[in-house]
Formats: sequence, C-alpha cells, structure tokens
Amino acid sequence: MANVASAEKRNRQRIKRRARNQFHLSTMRTHIKRVRTAIESKDGKVAELLKAAVGGIDKAASKGVIDKRPRRARSRASPRRSTTPTRSSRPSLRW
Repeated sequence: MANVASAEKRNRQRIKRRARNQFHLSTMRTHIKRVRTAIESKDGKVAELLKAAVGGIDKAASKGVIDKRPRRARSRASPRRSTTPTRSSRPSLRW
C-alpha cells in the first residue's frame, strides 16, 4: 500500500487506465469472436461483422491497448482464404 500522496494518486490512475484498457481489449475480442462464429455457421452477416471487428481493432490500436500497426490482428480476424491459386494452369506469385 502506498504511503505517499503522489504514489496513491499514481495507483488510482493505474486502476482507471487498466479498466479502460480491459474494456477496449474485451470489446475487440468479442467482435473477433462474432466474426469467427459467423464464418463457422456460414452466416450472411460476415461482411458487416468484419467491418465492426476492424473498427474495434483500430480503436484498440488508437487507444494504445495493442500495437499501433494492427496488421496481424486485422488479418487474423478476416475470413480464411483458400490456399490454392485460382488459376492452377498458370503459375502465379499471388495466391
């Protein structure tokens, strides 16, 4: 327990910051889970849920909860694509 007034204030600030960060992180994870369940159930709302998830990821990044460049989080939230190329007769560098 802090004995100095400034340490007590820092502790109060830490608790508030942690609650705020947990809120944004939890909201982001919920959006991602909704996208994954929609993909698994082949629901037609995947596009709008993905848009909300990307917004949640961007918001968490802007608040500093996750990295400023949320490329990995965005790509992992997006629907999985086929690993085979679309044109199998012609070799291509793009998949």
